[in-house]
This record gives sequence, C-alpha cells and structure tokens, in this order.
Amino acid sequence: MNSYSLFVSCPRGLETILNQELVKLGCEQIYPRDGGVAVNGDLATVYRINLHSRVASRVLIRLSSGHFRNENDIYLQAKKVNWAKWFDVKKTFKIHIEGKQAQINSLNFAALKVKDALCDVFREQNGSRPSVEKFQPDIRIHVFIEKNELSIYLDTSGEALFKRGYRSDTGEAPLRENLAAGLLLLAGYNGSQPFMDPFCGSGTLAIEAALIASNSAPGLERAFGFEHLLNYDATLWQQLRRNALSAKCQPQAPIFGADIEGKLIVLAQNNARYADVDQYIQWQTADALDTRPNGTNGIMLSNPPYGVRLSEIQLLHALYPQMGSWLKQYFAGWLIGMFSADRDMPKLMRLSPKRKIPLFNGNLDCRLFLLDMVAGSNRNKEHKA
Repeated sequence: MNSYSLFVSCPRGLETILNQELVKLGCEQIYPRDGGVAVNGDLATVYRINLHSRVASRVLIRLSSGHFRNENDIYLQAKKVNWAKWFDVKKTFKIHIEGKQAQINSLNFAALKVKDALCDVFREQNGSRPSVEKFQPDIRIHVFIEKNELSIYLDTSGEALFKRGYRSDTGEAPLRENLAAGLLLLAGYNGSQPFMDPFCGSGTLAIEAALIASNSAPGLERAFGFEHLLNYDATLWQQLRRNALSAKCQPQAPIFGADIEGKLIVLAQNNARYADVDQYIQWQTADALDTRPNGTNGIMLSNPPYGVRLSEIQLLHALYPQMGSWLKQYFAGWLIGMFSADRDMPKLMRLSPKRKIPLFNGNLDCRLFLLDMVAGSNRNKEHKA
C-alpha cells in the first residue's frame, strides 16, 4: 500500500495532544509542527486518523512542495501534479490558500494559478475540466505559502473534523468539538473519573466526555472527503468502521451537565441524542452554584460565560468569589478546569492554578486554568495572572 506524507492540523496549543493520539493510532515518523503534526502513513492511517482523532482539524496528503520565484513557478509546480490520478473530472473542487510571510503580491492570484494548472492537466488528459464549487465541493485542495516555499495538499477530511455530525444547534459562542476534546485530554480525563460541566451551554464538553468514556470514535456519524477520491477503498473503510463500532463500551463513571437556561439543556439533550450518548449523561437546569459533586475525585471542566460589555464583566467579576467559595466548600479532591479569556478569573476566585495553558477559541486568546481542589490549601495564595 502506498505511503503518503501527511499533515494533520489541529487548534494551536493542542499539538502535543495530537501527537499522543497519533502514537496510540500506531503512526510512526511523527514530527510536531506549529498548528499540527507531520506524519507518514498509508491509506489505512489516513482513514484511522479521520475516524478516531478527537483533536485533529484536517488530514491532508501532500501532493507537492518546492521553492518558487514568481507566479509562473507556482503554475509550473501545480502542473506537475497528476490531478487526474486523484479524482474524476466530474467532481467539483475548491482551493483554499494560506500564507505566512508569503513573498508574493496576491494569495488569491497564486490560488488562481494552481486552479489554472489543475484545469490544464485535466484538459490535456480528458479534454474537459472539473468545475469549481465554493460551498460544498467534492474535493478540497489546500495551498500553503511560507516565504517562497509552496506546498500543495489534498484534503481527505472534507468538512473540518470538529464537525462530528451531532450538533443540531449551538446556542451562543460554542466551543468547537475538537477544542472541547483537547481541553478534556489536557485535564487528564479518560472516562474513569466522574465528570461535571455546570456551565454546559449546548453540551459540547459533556458530549465529548461521553464519547471518550464510551470509547466512541468521533467520526462514526459523518462523511469524509476521501470517499470522493479515486483511491477510495470502501472495503477497508467499512472494516475500520466496524472495528470502531465494536470497540464502544459502557462508561465507568457518571457524566453530568447543567445550565441555568432550560432551553440550552433541551439543546444539549438533542445534541447528545444525535451523538448517541444521551443515555450516558445526566442533565439538569440549575444555577452552577446549586450543583454538587456527582462522585469523588472527579474532573469538572467548564467554559464559563465571559462578558464583552463592561456591565457583563462587572457581573461576572462579582460572581467569581462566590464560585471560589463553592468549589472550596464542595469539591475537595476534584480537579477543576476553567477555560476563559479572562486572565483575572483565578485571582478573583481566590484560587491558584497549578497550570495555565494558553489556547485559542477561534481568534480569542484564552487560558485553560487547572486547579487541584485540596481542602483548605488553596486559600489566600498569591496569584500572578
């Protein structure tokens, strides 16, 4: 079976977690990069990562890479790719381009050069060319330009991997599913500990916890870009899906989600049902401060609301000391994870985090604050945000 040079992208800050996942999936020759991991692998590797990775964003096959001096070099490099080997002329395609200190006047013009080369290759081989489709293409091609180095990739994922297929609606400012899974894994959650999210919103953290706890592959309920490629091996793919289905199990510990808004709990229940984990999660409409531990030595992970307007920020800052008292009173022995853009949060809760992990929620610069709730030991410590 052919071996490919792959780039597996992920949210910035989750590269180490992705590396660990790829090792567990049997990948070798793994090279961490900014925003992802480079790895070599065959078709089964491509399928396994798409199916099983909880934190990956996309799995890309590198088709070409090289140095360029001008736009014509970009055209010539793209024309060397045997595009007709990868997909049929009847398939639609879209080119996505990104640049980092790109030594070129226009990224859009560079993307146009790749498109022209692709179409010319098809015309020469087939007498016709495939069509561009901006919104739901069969084939996605990713072009990266760093300074004067050009890399061209074929996307095997299709829709980004955080789109698990279970989210019916999100409510406000949702966490992407792969970021939620990354937060859980950074907190050390493996399904053996009781889990709580008392600010659950549309339920993403609790649902991702249930997928981890039940050993459910996150890609079981969705379609993938590789199904449109000429090298698609349906027999291999169905075997890997069957293996993943048979590996599902009953969670060992309780999972709980609460929110003060009843309509969000209804939304969370619907999302959990679509994810086929509703039977594993207990939901409650409640103020966070009224919730209590659902076991001992568990993990609480939350993405509490953070204000944008000054009035909202002032309200939240009044809430944080109450949250700190509530955690100290009821959650001794628990690991608490708070994911927030508010750097002052731990200080205002009068708690000192053992770790502060920088991550991005979209473009929002956030921190995952991890706090060990040891009875009486967190009071009145100095904290530097």
